[in-house]
Amino acid sequence: MPTIFSHAAVPLALGMGLGRRRIPRRLLIAGIVASILPDFDVLAFRLGIPYADAFGHRGASHSLAFALLLGLLALMFYRHLKAGRWVSFAFVSVSAASHSLLDMLTNGGHGVALWWPLSQERCFFPWQVIEVSPLNPRRFLSDRGIAVLQSELWWIWLPAALVCLVLFVWRRRSGS
Repeated sequence: MPTIFSHAAVPLALGMGLGRRRIPRRLLIAGIVASILPDFDVLAFRLGIPYADAFGHRGASHSLAFALLLGLLALMFYRHLKAGRWVSFAFVSVSAASHSLLDMLTNGGHGVALWWPLSQERCFFPWQVIEVSPLNPRRFLSDRGIAVLQSELWWIWLPAALVCLVLFVWRRRSGS
């Protein structure tokens, strides 16, 4: 998995690129939380749930169904998020789904249960270009951690910055 910090790159890029009129601060925060939330499944290790289990790491919480569920929650609370119904749904769903898609680009682990509950299969993209982050925080402060950060800068943060820039330019040119 990419680091928890890098999962926030997608909602940050989209939110900053589209601007506060389209993505208010509360919705941006909800998107960031949705992009990080799937990794709370690491608590399954402490509960004795095996990695490969449907509710293990990169299981159900990494599925598109879970992303849509979070989007539906955002839809229910759209007024609190200070955004429109469908903007809230779409932004939170995309933010949550981005977590799984980024994990599918990593070079470690057992893959992502993207299609759960329809399938238990774990998926990767054909290109696994992102160095998988160590689960142990102590290992993160090592040469391995530095390699992960370099990989994330190149494969996550740089593309996210480009998306942000394109959206910003589009927003300025369209006058919105």
